[in-house]
Amino acid sequence: MRIFGGRATVELTTRICSCLCTEPGRADIFKFSNDNTFVRILESVRDDDVFVVQTSCPPVDEALVELLIMVDALKRASARRITAVLPYYPYVRSDKKDQPRVPITARLVADLLATAGVDRVVTVDLTADQIQGFFSVPADHLTAQEVLAGHFRAKRLPRPVVVAPDPGAVKRAQRFAQRLGVPVAFVDKRRVGGSEEVKATAVVGDVTGCQAILFDEEVDRGGSSMEALGLLRERKVDAAYLACTHAVLSGPAVERLAGSGLSEVVVTDTVPVPPAKRWDRLTVLSVAPLLAEAIRRVHTGESVSVLFT
Repeated sequence: MRIFGGRATVELTTRICSCLCTEPGRADIFKFSNDNTFVRILESVRDDDVFVVQTSCPPVDEALVELLIMVDALKRASARRITAVLPYYPYVRSDKKDQPRVPITARLVADLLATAGVDRVVTVDLTADQIQGFFSVPADHLTAQEVLAGHFRAKRLPRPVVVAPDPGAVKRAQRFAQRLGVPVAFVDKRRVGGSEEVKATAVVGDVTGCQAILFDEEVDRGGSSMEALGLLRERKVDAAYLACTHAVLSGPAVERLAGSGLSEVVVTDTVPVPPAKRWDRLTVLSVAPLLAEAIRRVHTGESVSVLFT
């Protein structure tokens, strides 16, 4: 078994390898002066079971192309099987044709991976379940909900309630609430008048005097979370937390969340969070043990389904 990491996941790959008591595979990855990416595998992988860890983070296209080139290099080096481990799947939000003449880029990425030579995909918390059907190779869809749930169990909050920040996140919030054994509520959104603008209008469920845990699979600009937080305060929650798997934190997200008054923002390291995007009430949990166990099970031929739930 060999585990290689792209430049976007150096720290996460090191943690995964530490969990498996092995060393990361050695590869030389750099850019030529003409901006072309070059990859050279620095050890034999002939007939090996190879795992390539690469996540989606800025610059997204560069990370994706680097992954494809790494896979091609490993395929040409006679690796027996190549598994792409994608903690945060590239272009995950582009999962349907919701406007005329637009692409379904998440499907395109799946096709590119298979064409490059990927034999299997492991990913975490896709924001749309239908993406699993885009793959022509086996795909294992893991969830980091248990990683997040363990953190909140340890806090022993007196009256916790899980809140979905919009109707689209209700199913995921229900699953998270079941893990914690707590009730669930959600923020309703409606169109304003006859315009296309959609605004949070009400909280459905009892949250007064509770510790609200806003839950979604990713936080991007933080707009939905801030709208939901405003409504929760009107309902006089005791405290508010935000929990999500993927900390994209683009644009004004850090400024919004850091100044929001949230008691804590809890995310995972599926997307690297640099020091410039961290503040005192941000907690970053690692999915390395989860991914390491999935890699071990794939390598040994054991069932991976226990990690899906």
